Formats: sequence, C-alpha cells, structure tokens
Amino acid sequence: MLYFVKNKLLIPFFLFFLIASGSQAQQRAPRFKVIAFYTGKNDKAHISYVHEANRWFPKMAAQYNFTYDSTSDWSNLNAAFLKNYQVVLFLDTRPEAPEQREAFRTYMENGGAWMGFHFAAFALTPSAYPQNWDWYHNEFVGAGSYKSNTWRPTSAILRVEDRQHPATRHLPVTFKSSPNEWYRWTNDLKANPDIKILLSIDSTSFPLGTGPKLHEIWHSGYYPVVWTNKKYKMLYINMGHNDIDYDNKTNKELSFTFDNEIQNKLILDGLVWLGTGNK
Repeated sequence: MLYFVKNKLLIPFFLFFLIASGSQAQQRAPRFKVIAFYTGKNDKAHISYVHEANRWFPKMAAQYNFTYDSTSDWSNLNAAFLKNYQVVLFLDTRPEAPEQREAFRTYMENGGAWMGFHFAAFALTPSAYPQNWDWYHNEFVGAGSYKSNTWRPTSAILRVEDRQHPATRHLPVTFKSSPNEWYRWTNDLKANPDIKILLSIDSTSFPLGTGPKLHEIWHSGYYPVVWTNKKYKMLYINMGHNDIDYDNKTNKELSFTFDNEIQNKLILDGLVWLGTGNK
C-alpha cells in the first residue's frame, strides 16, 4: 500500500513511525528456537522432572526471547522437523529407532546444538536402555555406560572447572546444587581430549548420598557432572532427578531441580550459548 503525505512536516514523523515499527518487529523475533524431546514414563522422579522442565522452560523463553516446544513423539526426530530448531533438548531419554538416531547425528554434525539432562546419557547392558549406540554414548557424550549412582537424591557442592566458558562464566567457584541422583560412568572423561569438563563434585560434598546401601554413598573420587564435547555444540548436565517420597509410598515430590537460582543460571547461559553462539 502506498501513502502520500501532502504536508511535508509530517514526513519525518511518518518515517520515524516506520523505523520504530520495524525495530519492534525485530525485537519480537525470537533469538532461537528450542525443541525438547522426552519420554516421561516409569520413573516417578524423572516424570516429575520432565513436568517441571515443561513448566519452567516456557517461562524462561518468554523472559529471554526464545521459543520452546516439547514433544514425546520421537518420530519427530527427523530432518524436516529439526530444521525448524536451533537447539534440541533430551529431557530424560534418547531416541531408539535407527532412523531417529541417524537424523540426530546428521543434525549435530551439521551445526545443530544439543543439551541433555541426567538420564539422557544413561546406558546399561542389559537393561531397557542398553549401550547399543556407540557414536552417541562413546564419541558424542563420551561417558560410555552407567556404572553406579548415589542414593537417595541429595544436594552436592559443585566446583566450576572452567570459568571462561559461556555456560559457567557467571557462576561462583563453588555452589550447592538442587537434590539429585548423581551418576558415575565407565569411561574416564578426563582422558578424552574432546571432552571439556565444566563442573564436577567438590570434595566437600563427601560423604554424598544417604544409602541405605553402603555402595550408594560416595566417600571420595572425581565425578564430572557437566561437560561439553569440543567437536560439537553440546552440553550434558547430570542434573534432572527430583526427590520423591518413595519410603512412605506417597509419591510426593520432595524437591525440584529448578528451585536453584545459581544452577538455573548455568542452564540458561548454556542454552543461550547453544542457541546463539558458535562451537
């Protein structure tokens, strides 16, 4: 549509209006788009976390100007669907179908970004999630298979290993996490030159866990909990297991992952880095 302005004095105001409108439209455009995949079955602590994440991330999207979608339909893990998103989240599990796995690998090898939480790296043979995807578990995530865990879910003091990384540069040297079940892995992440460990469990956390089984309480050792693979735009975050009242069989939620301002800063800064930054 063409507009004719007879009064030349109105032209500057008209141009200002057009420029301001264009600027507002640019500001409304999302900085990046996130798609979260989840399964949300069986483990009540993981289900609680997934529901919590799907409440929290949309609030952050509105506040920090990105979009957040989520789906439990893993068949959406294909090239046509993924091309609409800059960041993929795995909230609790991983894809199982060969074509879904291949689509995800292609996405990541062509500049896509990923953030995985807690059970997304789990693999144990034999189990419902065996280690049958070498690229993902050994090369991409790098952890190999699950080896052991702490119990019950407890907070830990986490130490920032690299304070120059975009995901960690606003964090203190150490901070207290939300309650979580902490994993140990078969692969030595320190020995992998492609893995950059960002956070680990600080020694002041020990003993970590309450049992009742003695091997579920850690008394010493080095345990990475957040890391990146330098060959990809990715972050793995071990957090993502809420505490549930299993003992009294009430299934009441006793803790929440996102009830932690400092930990949330890690997740948000990491997400913005993945959505807007480079490898």
